[in-house]
Amino acid sequence: MESTNAEEIKLRHVETDVLIPKMMREKAKVLCVEKVEAFSHCCKESGFFMVFKCREQNAALKECLTVHYKDPAFFEECKREYIQEKLEFERTGIPTKSRKQKLPTSM
Repeated sequence: MESTNAEEIKLRHVETDVLIPKMMREKAKVLCVEKVEAFSHCCKESGFFMVFKCREQNAALKECLTVHYKDPAFFEECKREYIQEKLEFERTGIPTKSRKQKLPTSM
C-alpha cells in the first residue's frame, strides 16, 4: 500500500472552512483554559448581570482565542492533525472519537 503524504491531500471547502476551524476553536479553548475558567466563574457568580460584570474576563478570553484563530502556524498544525485523523478514518473506518473511547478498561 502506498503511503500518502499529508501535504498531497486535497481538502474540500467544508474541511478548510468549517471542520478545521472547529478543531482550532476546540484546541484554542484548551490553550486558553485559564481565561475560559475565569469567564465561566464570573458568569456563574454574576447571574443575570454577567453581561456588565464580566466584560474584562470576556475581553481577555476573546483576545486569547483570536490570537490562535489568526495564527497561520496554528491553522497548519490543526490542518495536519485533521488530515492524519482523516487518513486514519479512511484506513480503519473508525472515527477518532470512537477510537479514543474504545480503549481497554482493564489490562
